[in-house]
Amino acid sequence: MKIALGVTGCIAAYKAIEVMRGLQKAGLSVQVILTRSAAEFVTPLTFESLSGQDVITDMFQTGLNRDIHHISMAQSIRLLAVVPATANIMGKFAHGIADDFLSTLYLSTPSPVLLAPAMNVEMWNHTAVQANVEILKSRGHHFVDPEPGMLACGMEGDGKLAGVDVIVSRILEVLKQGDSLSGMRVLVTAGPTVEDIDPIRFMSNRSSGKMGYAVAEAAHQRGASVYLVSGPTALSAPAGVQRIQVRSAAEMRDAVLRLYPDMDIVVKAAAVADYRPMEIAPQKIKKSTEERVLHLTRTEDILETLGKQKKSQVLVGFAAETANLLEAARDKLARKNLDLLVANDVSHGIFGSDSSTVHILNRNGETISIDGQSKLSIAGKILDLALAIRKG
Repeated sequence: MKIALGVTGCIAAYKAIEVMRGLQKAGLSVQVILTRSAAEFVTPLTFESLSGQDVITDMFQTGLNRDIHHISMAQSIRLLAVVPATANIMGKFAHGIADDFLSTLYLSTPSPVLLAPAMNVEMWNHTAVQANVEILKSRGHHFVDPEPGMLACGMEGDGKLAGVDVIVSRILEVLKQGDSLSGMRVLVTAGPTVEDIDPIRFMSNRSSGKMGYAVAEAAHQRGASVYLVSGPTALSAPAGVQRIQVRSAAEMRDAVLRLYPDMDIVVKAAAVADYRPMEIAPQKIKKSTEERVLHLTRTEDILETLGKQKKSQVLVGFAAETANLLEAARDKLARKNLDLLVANDVSHGIFGSDSSTVHILNRNGETISIDGQSKLSIAGKILDLALAIRKG
């Protein structure tokens, strides 16, 4: 298994050597990338001698141009770890700046990312740095936060690179998590459905699809074969995920029922319309002074249908409520034969945000509450619980 180890320019750069050795002892192949500043603190020759591989120090380094190396490497590694991670590199990552090999590799990498920051305590606590950290955490990146202690500048406080053993253990933990769904098939639904009224008008809802897309991305990162049945959204399909695009509740039902028998885990995060017009007007309905009545009929309850057909699949539903959240969630969990239900209060207009507060209920009556975390982080917790049920 191969990972990339990015080393950036601060006094703690020498500790990356020990991190690399710890990873090698665990059986990993480590490709080291030194930034130009890092090479001022520790030489490429040290890493090259110990890793047995060429060390990358420059975007246009001789021998790297036979292929598009930052792309080929991004596709071959299982994790990108940056130890130590300076304020500068985190700022680049957070804002999509790609002006060297490491920052360009970051933008090309679909695999998990782990950062172990190290810097002066005032730098670490600066609002700009903390804002960048929050951006990176919202993308689901893993952090090994700095520890308190005596810093190179003589000050004391948070900013010291975490211990080598702590960093190595966290990297191995993330990699193990990355294999947890290997060989499994995961079906995710996401986004709204659209029900046509006439050729130019339709009924829909405010779902952005972000939660379902986060689940699909997280499942792919863990090694699953992922099928994403998506209503209309502005989102791009996560890399490596097979997206099936649908529009109406009926189209989503057909796509889901076709895939369902072969799935191991099914996460129904889509906001499917409960009603559709009984008839679609063949021409645009003209404006007039008369009142109009739109006659609606129920759509098929896809989640309930899946619950009735469920065999070995782990079935996860969602409930968006504006009142009596947990009471409604418990009722839905039991009534639709679900294994897990993710409930969130949408009375305050949270649609489209990158984070959420949810309550995850299981069949044993237990509730896990997650407050204000990124949707990718919540997706990881949902998959953890689903996998535990799958394994019995």
